[in-house]
Amino acid sequence: MNRTDDRLLPVLLICVQAVVWPGAGLVRGNLPPASALLVAALVAGPVTAALALRRARPVVALMLVAAACALGAGPLPVGAMAVLGTAGVALALFTVATERDTFTAVLCVVALAAWQLLQNLSLHGLSDRDGLDLVLTALLYATACGTGLLVRHTRRARGTAERMLRRAEAERHRLPAAERRRMERELHDVSAHHLTAVVVTAGAALGLRDRRPELAEAALEFAAETGREVTRALGAVRAPAPSREEPASPEERLRALVAGFRRLDQRVECEIDPLPDGVVADAAYGIVREALTNVARHAPGAATTVRCRYGDTRTEVVVTSAAPPAGAAAHGAGLGSGRGQGFLRSRAREAGGTLTSGPTDEGGWEVRAVLPGRSAAPVEASVPRSYRLAQVTAAVGLCVQPLLPVLVVRSETTSSGSQVSAGVLFALLAAAQAVALLWLRRAPRAAQGVLLVLAPLWPVAMAVGEYTGPVLLPLALGMLATCVALAADAAVPARGRHTRRPRVLASAAVAVHAVGMSVAVLDRGTELPDWAVPVGATAGIVLVVGAARWAGAVRGRRDLAARGAREERLAAWTEEAVRDAWAERRRIAAGLETTVLARAADMVAEAEAGHLDTAADRAREALAAMRALLDTVRTGEPGPTGPALRPQPTLQALDLLARQCRATGREVEIRLTDRVPERLPTAVDLAAYHAAETVLAVGGEEPAVLEVDVEGGTLTLTATGVPRAGRPAVRQRLAARVAALGGDLTAEEPGAVRLRLPLAGAHVPEQAPQRGHEEGVR
Repeated sequence: MNRTDDRLLPVLLICVQAVVWPGAGLVRGNLPPASALLVAALVAGPVTAALALRRARPVVALMLVAAACALGAGPLPVGAMAVLGTAGVALALFTVATERDTFTAVLCVVALAAWQLLQNLSLHGLSDRDGLDLVLTALLYATACGTGLLVRHTRRARGTAERMLRRAEAERHRLPAAERRRMERELHDVSAHHLTAVVVTAGAALGLRDRRPELAEAALEFAAETGREVTRALGAVRAPAPSREEPASPEERLRALVAGFRRLDQRVECEIDPLPDGVVADAAYGIVREALTNVARHAPGAATTVRCRYGDTRTEVVVTSAAPPAGAAAHGAGLGSGRGQGFLRSRAREAGGTLTSGPTDEGGWEVRAVLPGRSAAPVEASVPRSYRLAQVTAAVGLCVQPLLPVLVVRSETTSSGSQVSAGVLFALLAAAQAVALLWLRRAPRAAQGVLLVLAPLWPVAMAVGEYTGPVLLPLALGMLATCVALAADAAVPARGRHTRRPRVLASAAVAVHAVGMSVAVLDRGTELPDWAVPVGATAGIVLVVGAARWAGAVRGRRDLAARGAREERLAAWTEEAVRDAWAERRRIAAGLETTVLARAADMVAEAEAGHLDTAADRAREALAAMRALLDTVRTGEPGPTGPALRPQPTLQALDLLARQCRATGREVEIRLTDRVPERLPTAVDLAAYHAAETVLAVGGEEPAVLEVDVEGGTLTLTATGVPRAGRPAVRQRLAARVAALGGDLTAEEPGAVRLRLPLAGAHVPEQAPQRGHEEGVR
């Protein structure tokens, strides 16, 4: 499609140029000479070819089109290159602005306008007193460049929005599966590691019971302590919550992991570099933990080395174990689920790296992972200064080129007067308006005021420069910038600004331009009655201003509707993803409660009763239950709660909500203070979560922070970095949620809201059994 469009536009320009010349002359019976037709064909061919390839080489195409048209303008009659020299160059400039960066586009416009001006001066001198054609040409080039930049900005914004929606949609399908894989991995890592340690320790103690009876007491104490740790760890897996305290650094976590294996009589040495928090550190920790667990299972007592090297280009994680000592019994052999190597490779792959494992020459085993390093993150390409310098040098050389004939051929036509031409004044006014438009986004009021001040200067420039051309042309040029400003102002939503300001601005623009146009027309002289001139000028300007504001308002409503639709889609996908992931968490949690946790509790009881062999059996049963649960999780079979229940998430799902928001590119931080209890009244728990979901669902790009605290029997939810939460519709929804529980809503500062929900009286006992039904519906 793009290729067809690229070919059609140059052909269309050639056809229009042929109609203008020589078509118009042929109709009147004027046959151009054969040499002129040959030159026109030689110019049209390169121009058409360059414009057809303008997207691939936009700057080269612009230079070819401008040079070909300039060479053909000399021998050909007036109008022979009018269409190609204006529309062709403008099309090439538009392509440069859409396909290249802003610096290149602006440099091309300035260099081309200066080159054309200096070329005109070198050929015709300063005899042309008006110079309005140069102003019109420069305005055409600036308009083409500005339109191209606007199109490029719109395309980038649309592309960014589409990528964000694609990421959100992908996360909507990925989050439930990711939550299932995360819990599966945590089940394997936590329970398998701890329970394997109990089995290994108990087996060693039972084997040496006759020679070293003191090991049995230590093994019982270790089994009881580890069983309680398993209960706490699996409880965190079952119902994770945002962190309430500053977590340990990745280096500290790795060293603590190594120290834990050393307490199991494993000879482990480590060399660990500091790692930054993130996916690489998490992958390194999981790989080391799984590798050390495998050593404890299959080669207890083997000398093991852990190396973690964090470099600029990559991070190396190597766990090397020697051959097990002679006579060492592998009490943990056969306890694995067979998924350890798969977990290792999946961790490395998800972090953007690779993993290999295999036996060493000395009879041991080595696990080697190569993960991304410091410079692995994608960096936006920047243009080197040498390239910018080359661009500026080429532009200066292009501008100086028309002055070279002046050094050889002396111009016979010179300007002897001291009066400033109208063209120079028009160029200065147009440049001032262009500068004001550049500041329209940053300082709209100041830019609009400058444009209104410059508007009445156009009739003054016409009188001072003794302009004799069409009287309405300069006035229309002066009004163009004002219409652009009015359209941009109308495109901005009306909320957050004074409603009378746009009307005052439009009225002032109409008055200023109507007075200027009336003065200019009456000064030139007209056959119309004096009263008809201001009436007609006012009516025409009102129509133009109204059309500009209508076009801006239409665009503003369209952009607002598109943004609203995008936010609704993001909110719906976020809600669906979190609810599905929450259902997966509840399903797996139910399996934990009836399998692994129950057997872990039995293991603790047997260990506290002094039954080491029975405690070891319970640990083996817990491992078998864990493997069965992992099989159920992997196949996705519904558990006791069933995924069809789709329970409503509570504050425990804030981590899922934050992950889904981060998937769309927005940073969200969740903070829970130590005063927030593990269990909250059901109504308060649901209302607080849905309030947080509502605040984040309205969208925005600012980093958001949600802080939950409980003090004096009141739960407080404070959201900062959410400026769109101040919308009336959002505040109404939040107020309805908190009012049902007797709470209140305040907005103490822009971009921040605070909800207070009383805990007393929120939990109604007779409604507790209905929670399952309430959770199944929205």
